[in-house]
Amino acid sequence: MSDQENRILSIQSHVVSGYVGNKSATFPLQLLGFEVDAINSVQFSNHTGYEKGVRGQVLDDQQLSELIEGLKMNNLDIYSHIINGYIGSDKFLKQLKTTVTDLKKKNPNLVFVCDPVMGDTGPGWYVPQTLLPIYRDEILPLADVCVPNQFEAQLLSGCSISNETEALAAMKVFHSKGVRIVILSSTDFEKSETEKVKKESVCLASQRLPDGTFETARIVFPTLPVHFVGTGDLFTALTTAWLQHDDFNIVSALEKTIATMQTVLKRTLSYAMSKSGGSDPSPGQLELKLIQSREDILNPNVEIKATRIV
Repeated sequence: MSDQENRILSIQSHVVSGYVGNKSATFPLQLLGFEVDAINSVQFSNHTGYEKGVRGQVLDDQQLSELIEGLKMNNLDIYSHIINGYIGSDKFLKQLKTTVTDLKKKNPNLVFVCDPVMGDTGPGWYVPQTLLPIYRDEILPLADVCVPNQFEAQLLSGCSISNETEALAAMKVFHSKGVRIVILSSTDFEKSETEKVKKESVCLASQRLPDGTFETARIVFPTLPVHFVGTGDLFTALTTAWLQHDDFNIVSALEKTIATMQTVLKRTLSYAMSKSGGSDPSPGQLELKLIQSREDILNPNVEIKATRIV
C-alpha cells in the first residue's frame, strides 16, 4: 500500500501514563505499517482503574471540529481508515458523524471501524445512555466494520445474547444497518455449572459478501484470570490492521489478532505476578506490555485456529 492508502485517523481516549485508547492502538498500528493521526477525545493522567482517580481534560465537539478544519485547510484529511473508541458526550459523537461523512466524501473507499464504547457486562454503562440511539441510528449506518462487545451488541441490536445462535442473529441486525463486517470481540454466554470451569472466551465474526450472503467464523481462546485495561482498543487496532493486510479475510484476521492479544496479555500477567509477589497485581503492574511485544505484533505466532461457521 502507498502512504496515502495507509493512513488512519484514530479518535479515542488518551492517557499520559499507561496503555488505553490511542496509547494502546497507535504503536501496534505503526509497527504494522500505518501512519496514525491521533485525536484524543479525552486526555487523562492515567486510566480510571487507579485507586486515586484521574486528572485531565475532555475534548468537546467544537474543538474536534477545529482540529478537522485545520487538517482540511492543509489537505491533510485524506485517510484510508478512521477508528473511533471512547467518546463521552452526545455532541462529540454527532461531530464524529459529521467528520466520518466528510472524510468519506474526500475518499469514498475510506474504511470506518467503529468501536461503540458504551459499557461492558458487569460494570455496566461507561457513558451516558443517550449515546445509544446516536450510535444505533446515525453512526452504525456509516460503519464498514463494527467491533462491539456482547453488552454493546445487545444494546445496539435490541437482541438478547445468551448463546452463539442469538449472537449471530444480533450481528445480522448490524448488517441490516449497512455494516459490512461485525466482530463480536468478547462473549459471556450462559453456561452450566460444569462448563463454567472451562474459562474460555469466544470471538465471532460475520461478513456480508457482495452477493448478499454471509460468511461467519469463530475463534475460542483461554480467558486469563485478571482484568486488563486497554485490551479493547488493542483488539480494534490489530483487527483493523490485519483485515487490511489480509484482504478482509475474517478467519486470518481473527487468528492473527487473537494470537497477538494472547501473547501480550500473558506477558503482561507474567510481569505483574512477578512484581506483585503472587498477590493481586496493581493497576500499574497490569499496564499492557506493548513495547516488549514488538516482535509478536509484527509476526503473530498463530497457535489457535478460527473455524468457519456453516
